[in-house]
Amino acid sequence: MKHYPLVFISFLLLATPVLAADNAAGKPIAEANKNTQQALPAYALDQTLQTFSKSVHGGVLHVIAKLDNNVTQIKLIQAHLLKMTNAFKQGDFSATEASHGANMPGLAQLKAAKTDEIRFDYKPLANGAQIHFSSEYPKLVQALHEWFDAQITEHGNAVIDEHSQHHAKPSE
Repeated sequence: MKHYPLVFISFLLLATPVLAADNAAGKPIAEANKNTQQALPAYALDQTLQTFSKSVHGGVLHVIAKLDNNVTQIKLIQAHLLKMTNAFKQGDFSATEASHGANMPGLAQLKAAKTDEIRFDYKPLANGAQIHFSSEYPKLVQALHEWFDAQITEHGNAVIDEHSQHHAKPSE
């Protein structure tokens, strides 16, 4: 349990600064990102991008460094997403719950799922990393989609051309 605060704070760092947008609670995304950055300054939000891409079976979270040669940020991204993947595989969504609250859309269903009902596949990328979320259970796919939508509302969703094209079809 000693890693949960780190996972929670690290997860918040996936946010992409969007200065003019407001989240569902009316709190500016930029303010949320500033608070997150102050909590764990080693992961530079201003040097990374994230995107949530929904698919037929779930979706993909991509986090990349804005500069391909930013080895420090790439390693931080990869370590963070690997930790997140391992927590999710154990059914641990405590970081998400702490960040977004127990009523976050989709969260209750994800937490209630058996460990073999949702797949979480981590993949390092040359410029970051990704987690592919998938399930064969329609209710869990819906929960993943709701969870992705809530993440986008809270943190924003960057456009990452190479990844948007990579997952251009919803069936991927």
